[in-house]
This record gives sequence, C-alpha cells and structure tokens, in this order.
Amino acid sequence: MLLPDPAPLILTLALDADSQAYFDELRRRHFPPKINYLAAHLTLFHHLPGADEAAVTAHLAAVCRALGALPVQVTGLRSLGRGVAFTLENAALRALHRRLQADFAARLTPQDQQKLQPHVTVQNKVEPAVARQLLADLQAGFQPFAATGTGLALWAYRGGPWERRAALPFAGSGLE
Repeated sequence: MLLPDPAPLILTLALDADSQAYFDELRRRHFPPKINYLAAHLTLFHHLPGADEAAVTAHLAAVCRALGALPVQVTGLRSLGRGVAFTLENAALRALHRRLQADFAARLTPQDQQKLQPHVTVQNKVEPAVARQLLADLQAGFQPFAATGTGLALWAYRGGPWERRAALPFAGSGLE
C-alpha cells in the first residue's frame, strides 16, 4: 500500500499579540463564518515540501536565530475583489522572503516564486458589493500603524484547518 504524500507546508509570519488580536477580531466579524477556520495570517510561502519537514524546520530555526523582531508598518488596505486585506511593509521582511526563495528555489511552486506582497486578509469569498463596502468603511478611519513580526510559524495543510507544526521565534523577539 502506498502512503499518501505528506501534507504541504505553509510558512507564515507570526505577529505580536495585539496586532494578531486586532486582525483576528476583524476576520471574525467579516469573514464568512462557515469557512473561517483560520486565524488571521501573513503567508510567506504556500507550499513547501512536507516530505522535507525536518530539514525545512531546522533551516528556518537557524534563520530565525539570526534575526531580531521585525517592525512592520501596516500601510493601508487593498481590495481582493471578493474580500479585503491590510497591506504591510518592511524591507527586511522582503529581504527574508527573497533569501528563503533562494534557499528553497528548487522546491518552490510558481506561486511561491513570485514577489512577496505582504498582506493580512480579514475578509474573503463574499459578494463584491459587500467587500467594496467593508473596504470603504475601513479606509474611512484608517491610520497607518506599527506591528511586529515576532517569528515564523510552519503549518501543515490538510485541506481544512491548518495544523501547526512549528513556532520559530526570532532571537530578539522576547518569545524564546
């Protein structure tokens, strides 16, 4: 009997508790409840090889030990057509993503070979008019604010809720 392929791995940026709670609350209020089984997240990679989980985890842990917390700016909002996301900016985050793209180049899907567009989705899979209204509502009172990337999180994707496989704090995040 053949064993199924290991689940692909998703890599996200872990955020400070206050920012995570803010995005989670917006997601709870605006994401369709029957498909909202994930916390808000900033995805760095959508499909790292599950068969190489131990090596991927060890490599990411070494990278995280060399990094301090990443201050990110939440710079605005963007339409996803059928949803809304907050945009985030940090040059060091983009550099980290490019480095990891190089490290995992032979194993990346076309989606993960693309330039990073850091965002946190708080609404998706709704009617376009509903998304346009939320975008207008959130933009009306939006002021840029700071958040902090505290580490990386590695998840197994099995078709529904993600399974946390590793929490990898940045050395200077205070979460060791």
